[in-house]
Amino acid sequence: MASLTGSAVSVSAPVMRRIKATNGASSLNSVSFFGQKRSFSSSARLSISCAAKQETVDKVCEIVRKQLAIAGDTPVTGESKFSELGADSLDTVEIVMGLEESFDISVDESSAQEIATVKDAAEMIDKLIACK
Repeated sequence: MASLTGSAVSVSAPVMRRIKATNGASSLNSVSFFGQKRSFSSSARLSISCAAKQETVDKVCEIVRKQLAIAGDTPVTGESKFSELGADSLDTVEIVMGLEESFDISVDESSAQEIATVKDAAEMIDKLIACK
């Protein structure tokens, strides 16, 4: 999914990989969407958007905040890395267990090891729920 709004461009990771593979660069001034070329200035900001539902991200933020006893004035967002929030490997296991309980899902060990951010967890949760 990609969208062009004002001077900001949002492109999902798979689309960005295709753009880089096609253009051979990460610095772009135009992109083709559905056969139509869209141009933007060099000052346009490229951001990769989260594929997870906002409600899932919000609930994961809440669970992470609770599991790590994070103060209310400390921001926890989709981009927050568990390690930067002070989580060690045991904390991460407890977060995953809390997510499994809250979302009624089961996360296999290899998937759990790939979770580094709130966004990673939310995307994985949405995929697991969709596969139910």
